Formats: sequence, structure tokens, C-alpha cells
Amino acid sequence: MLATEYFPILILIVLGLVFATVFTLAGILLGPKSRGKDKEMPFESGFASKGLVGQRYDVKFYMTALIFLIFDVEIVFLYPWAVKFRELGWFGFIEVCFFILLLLVSLTYVWKKGALEWE
Repeated sequence: MLATEYFPILILIVLGLVFATVFTLAGILLGPKSRGKDKEMPFESGFASKGLVGQRYDVKFYMTALIFLIFDVEIVFLYPWAVKFRELGWFGFIEVCFFILLLLVSLTYVWKKGALEWE
């Protein structure tokens, strides 16, 4: 009985792998194969790269990405709460208030540390 329940998922995984393999091979075999100086140059975000290959990025880029990730994950946790708001009652409301308070405290900390300033 357990195998029959998961059989559609197995079919979906196999079909996904087959399509990914077929389209990747089709791109390799049928795609253009032009070589040249321009094709061999490193390319980054639409601009020709400048500086050394191993040049380090500023830490502010990583800090911004981490802060964005934290507040993006907040939405992932708040959406299910909003869907089940009535069923959770006051307990759910107090829990989400604590969660938002924790996020506000972390935002205040990040702000005070100057992680949001780009000067």
C-alpha cells in the first residue's frame, strides 16, 4: 500500500530527470559552438570584469544579503500564521507578536551597528 501512494511522486521525479537530461544534451549537441576572444573573457552582470580574478567583495554586500534573507524568511513564517489566524486564537496572536518583536529587536541591533549604511 505504501509503494502505491508514492508511485506518482516517483514518476514525477523520473520524468523531471529525463526532461532535464534530454534538454541539457539537446543544448550541448544542437547549440552554437563559436569560440573567440570575446567568448573566453570573464563576464559578470553585463559588464566586463575589472581587477584581479580573486578580488574580494565588500562585507557590506554579504551583510545586506543576510539581512534580506532574515526578513524574507519572516514572511515565510507569517503567511501560514495568517492563513490559520482564527484557529490559533490568542495563543497564536501572542506567539506572532513575540516573533515580530524579536525581529524588530534584531532590526534595531543591525541599524545601531551601522550595517544598513553604505558610506
